[in-house]
Amino acid sequence: MQDKVAQVVDYLNEVKTRCTYNAAAKALGITPPALKKFLGDRKPENSWLVSTGTGEPAGYTDEEKHPELHRTKRIITSAEVIERNLGF
Repeated sequence: MQDKVAQVVDYLNEVKTRCTYNAAAKALGITPPALKKFLGDRKPENSWLVSTGTGEPAGYTDEEKHPELHRTKRIITSAEVIERNLGF
């Protein structure tokens, strides 16, 4: 599972687009809390995964967020997008 979580994080860093915890977790077949555990430490690479309500990574300081986090307003909210683009 850690490999699949890493694939999602790598993909989001490549396309520089935020994705909700819910969409990523659903695509991975796990719960959002489980996804957060797999992510581990708060760091810029993981900050592309965000809360549905705020569009922000939960509990991250500004220093822990990717500098390009808000380069677009687009946020992936559908598991199907992740599944299609990563072949899950």
